[in-house]
Amino acid sequence: MRGPAGAIVWEFQRRHRLGLAALGIYLVVYVIVTRVMLEDHAIRLNPPNGMAGFVIGPVAFTFFYFVGVFSYGLAGDLGARQSIFPARMFTLPMSTRALAGSPMLYGTAASVTLWILTATFVRWPGGVDMYVPWVWPALLMAAYLAWTQALMWMPYGLPGVRVAIAALWLALLDVIVLVTLNYKTGELVMSAVIAPQIPVAYLVGWYAVARARRGDLPDWSGILAPFSALANVVGRARDRFRSASGAQTWFEWRRHGRVLPAMVAIVVPVELLLLFIPGNQTRPVMLVTLFIVAITPPFFAIFAAAMIGTASPFTMTRPVTTATLVAAKLRAAWWSALLAWLAVIVIVPVGLFLSSTTTVFVDWIRAVVGVTGAARALALATFVFASLLASTWKQLVQTMCIGLTGRDWVIKSTVVLALSFLAAIGPIFDWIRWNTAVQSAIWNGLPGILVALVCLKALAASWVAVRLYDSRLLGDGVLAAGAVSWLIAVAALYGVLVWFAASPLIPRYFLAAIAILQVPLTRVSAAPLALAWSRHR
Repeated sequence: MRGPAGAIVWEFQRRHRLGLAALGIYLVVYVIVTRVMLEDHAIRLNPPNGMAGFVIGPVAFTFFYFVGVFSYGLAGDLGARQSIFPARMFTLPMSTRALAGSPMLYGTAASVTLWILTATFVRWPGGVDMYVPWVWPALLMAAYLAWTQALMWMPYGLPGVRVAIAALWLALLDVIVLVTLNYKTGELVMSAVIAPQIPVAYLVGWYAVARARRGDLPDWSGILAPFSALANVVGRARDRFRSASGAQTWFEWRRHGRVLPAMVAIVVPVELLLLFIPGNQTRPVMLVTLFIVAITPPFFAIFAAAMIGTASPFTMTRPVTTATLVAAKLRAAWWSALLAWLAVIVIVPVGLFLSSTTTVFVDWIRAVVGVTGAARALALATFVFASLLASTWKQLVQTMCIGLTGRDWVIKSTVVLALSFLAAIGPIFDWIRWNTAVQSAIWNGLPGILVALVCLKALAASWVAVRLYDSRLLGDGVLAAGAVSWLIAVAALYGVLVWFAASPLIPRYFLAAIAILQVPLTRVSAAPLALAWSRHR
């Protein structure tokens, strides 16, 4: 490779050869499965069948992998204020225009090539049963990637704002495309709507890298001035930490704990704007909007987990035990999830009142109470809120054992395996749906399947517990208290499920298995082992 631009290409190839190799292996497996093992391999996209999952899934995952690679999102701190463009590249002997334009051009070329190969691929014998456009999807992928690069590289004045702004802007881009498609416009109009966004995104990306290269980091802390009193109280509290554990928890909270609440506080008001559109003050629209709001904290927790579930070299050298470090991360994640939901509780009533949908909401609550009764409705609301809060916390910590290993190959291999599993869900579900023999076998073997899953989880948890005991990372009292707490959580969830879903058609063992499988145990317990492995390598 000649020149700095060639060095950038070489770096992309060297750092991500494992992901590219996994995509190539998947393509070979697809050809073998569809051409050798399956007789009917027609791809139906409208509506999609299971075979479409073999195309839609890998293409989507490959594209988002390109998004992470070419925007440097896989190696940057998405919750930080500064640009995630690698600072080490600012010293390269090339202009800012070339520095920003090289990865953007490579990303555009990769996206366009991906779609062209896909459009060609689905037209193979036995391929697709509808027309697949060539131009505008390629332009859409290029625009989506270019905007992601520009927004990721831009420095911001508050932590966590980057993800919120990127999510909102890309969602707006999706809305524009969906509205245009709704009017059944042709490929020329779609291309005319999307194509101008690419050069604009390039200019924004150039501007973002220029600001980051000269160290221009804005400060928007004045926006949070109304909360300065609370910040002062927290600041004074740090001077009188009673233990190293409390100090470490405060440190973890200051590093990443505020990212999720900030993202939720920014995105939820925008989502509630749907209620302000004339004609949307109806019960169906309100319920859909509230559902979107309800899944927002768990959804954004997936992105915040990458920051909470990692440990910096500074953290590794702290004079505290591995268990203390993990416990601090778990507590910081809990406070982060709780504060995010407190923001939802405060914002939603204000949005309902200002949009004049409070009456619609109250009428719906009265209808629910009339069907279930006041006590059961209150219990249902409490259970739903507790489930959403627990789900948000679970999303924050369930991948912690992977991130704390500090091994890139472990993290990337896990991502590849997860994406491969998701890509296979569609064909497997389609195979089960149209095969009555398989459905009967699954239904008859459901008790055995649940028992096998429960036993697998128990064996994995037992292995982790033995390793924790042998390594002395956790004391006997902590292990016993953890086991008792997990049993209490499982029993409480089982009791609630029995109360709500008690029916002769639903066996009790099914509810018990759900309770056992839903309460996190193995991966959270393995976090100290992962961190110890990383600290002593």
